[in-house]
Amino acid sequence: MKFERFKKIIEYNHEHQNELAEKVRNFYLQMNFDYEKEVLNLMRIVKPLFNEKKYFVMEIPFKDREIGAICYKSDSFGYTFLNSALPKVKVNFALAHEIYHVLYQKDLAKKKVDIYISEQYLEQKEELSANLFAGILLMPTPSFTEMFRRFSNEQTVGDSYITIIAKLMSCFEVPYMSVVIRCYELGLLPDGETLQMLLDTDAKTIEEMFTQLWLNEEILYPTKRDNYKRLEQIVTDVGMRCVKEEILDDRTIEKVLKNMKKIYNEIRG
Repeated sequence: MKFERFKKIIEYNHEHQNELAEKVRNFYLQMNFDYEKEVLNLMRIVKPLFNEKKYFVMEIPFKDREIGAICYKSDSFGYTFLNSALPKVKVNFALAHEIYHVLYQKDLAKKKVDIYISEQYLEQKEELSANLFAGILLMPTPSFTEMFRRFSNEQTVGDSYITIIAKLMSCFEVPYMSVVIRCYELGLLPDGETLQMLLDTDAKTIEEMFTQLWLNEEILYPTKRDNYKRLEQIVTDVGMRCVKEEILDDRTIEKVLKNMKKIYNEIRG
């Protein structure tokens, strides 16, 4: 990431930190979790919440590796598709990003489709807010700060700041750049050469650090999980009930399933 973009992100985050932190606390409250102590397993708990909002959330391996997620709102239901062709850490961040859009973005219903470009940190206000929300949600200040200090104390001669970043990535299962941004939001790392070094670090270096530290490398790779069959079954079951109640006919259900399959094939490639 270029320094100027990074600087703008940090400035925006400092300005809106309190506002988005309050939304995150509200989310934790809805989930009956303690913001001061707990780190959420989002994929496990978010589906029931999305169902309450009439949203389906599922993973599909996209052919486009730049898209992290697609959030679509129809007149009746919403759909959040996460790109499981990306590393698990990026899918986690994409889900947290989309939680903001589903729960807190008022104009999403008017937009119909929201596309999250993985780790690009687009400069639109709502995208910056969604990324800030995701960062606070996945890396709560109390636990993140505590783990940063613990990993700092473990440093030995010859260790670099990348060692700390890698351990934080493993602990919170989040992308590299999201950890770097969170560290600078909270004033945990120095500027200057250290920042430039962190911004210039590539994926290969991170993978090597995970191997060297015996960290869980699986979170750096895609799961390629595909939930489409489950979605198709849900729509089929609902359709059969509607046919039985004479709300819809068989041809309409077949058309819906055919259109769904067409869209799925275009996304998956």
